[in-house]
Amino acid sequence: MTSHISSATDEHPTPRVDSEVGPLRTVLLHRPGLELKRLTPRNNDQLLFDGIPWVGRAQEEHDAFAAVLRSRGVEVLLLADLLMTALDDQRARSAGIYASVDERRLGIDLADSLRSHLSTVGQEELANVLMAGMTFEELPAAEGASLVRHMHRPHDFVIDPLPNLLFTRDSSAWVADRVAVSSLVMPARRRESSITDLIYAYHPRFAKTSRAYGAHSAPLEGGDVLLLAPGVMAIGVGERTTPAGAESFARSVFMDGLAHTVLAVPIAQERATMHLDTVCTMVDVDAVVMYPAIRDTLSAYSLRPDGSGGVLVDGPAPFLSAAAEAMGIERLRVIDTGLDSVTAEREQWDDGNNTLAVAPGVVIAYERNVETNARLEEAGVEVLRISGSELGSGRGGPRCMSCPVLRDPLN
Repeated sequence: MTSHISSATDEHPTPRVDSEVGPLRTVLLHRPGLELKRLTPRNNDQLLFDGIPWVGRAQEEHDAFAAVLRSRGVEVLLLADLLMTALDDQRARSAGIYASVDERRLGIDLADSLRSHLSTVGQEELANVLMAGMTFEELPAAEGASLVRHMHRPHDFVIDPLPNLLFTRDSSAWVADRVAVSSLVMPARRRESSITDLIYAYHPRFAKTSRAYGAHSAPLEGGDVLLLAPGVMAIGVGERTTPAGAESFARSVFMDGLAHTVLAVPIAQERATMHLDTVCTMVDVDAVVMYPAIRDTLSAYSLRPDGSGGVLVDGPAPFLSAAAEAMGIERLRVIDTGLDSVTAEREQWDDGNNTLAVAPGVVIAYERNVETNARLEEAGVEVLRISGSELGSGRGGPRCMSCPVLRDPLN
């Protein structure tokens, strides 16, 4: 296998991702922490979790996930570590504090007091606040009266926690040598983009990184972006990514010469299918694992540059045939999940389709999806199983929990 030899610094190769299955070299993860301990039965729905995870076990499961990646020669970057390093830069500190303190919600006086306090704390404490939030009880002693403070309960959030940071795929995605910082649509997740944004802007490792998309653009989330082949992308359009987001991203990648075809793929606007990668992920250069209930109904609009800065739109056409044509292959192999509709539905809900490829024909998957994993192995795909009983409470699998930063090119 050929590795990249160009360098962003003297120590690290330049980030680049051209496919879903090229040998994985570097990946960004977030080890769950205090932000998960903020979840209660009172707020978990609002914070997009279907249950209250056992945090200690979730951390053990995540450590095991990272260990599997490292055992395959993958460098694992942890978001918290990158954030603390980025906060060395005063501009990053200012940006993080500005994004986390909502003056409209707190009022001018309390917001000013909180910003002043956060500007004095150390990097680790500030990073923890940016990720895990802060309650009114944890506020420093207030100067003067504050109606906002008096009318909130001690355990109400003055800065909301970000438990979905666990799913690093959603807040950014690499396309070739550029990073797309997502415009997250759900209120509970919008501030995640600001953290990702400042890491890519101020961490020395990403000093020369150009942007393929910005967090203030139309809604687009990384879980909806599949790099089917070099130059060919699929973008799910549903609960999280809007048609405007898909079209804006397509225009951006066409303008930068990063793709020649973008397939906009409508998906149901519901929790079970929040992103395209909840129903379909690539497991080999010519193969996907797919929820069988949508195999014959999934369609795609083909977007291509018109040569003058605009976009040509064709379709809709069946997704599988449109994808194969754009990829220049005869057909895209499909591995169905489940042997019957009930099993398939259960395993789709438990992220059976949400696999992470570490190389062509080698994927990481949750061990609990027994039938899906068996079907993958029958099709010649090596499955590296991990436990996800607690990690899955936010409805995300190995692909959701990982943002590839460097993959080797496909031969």
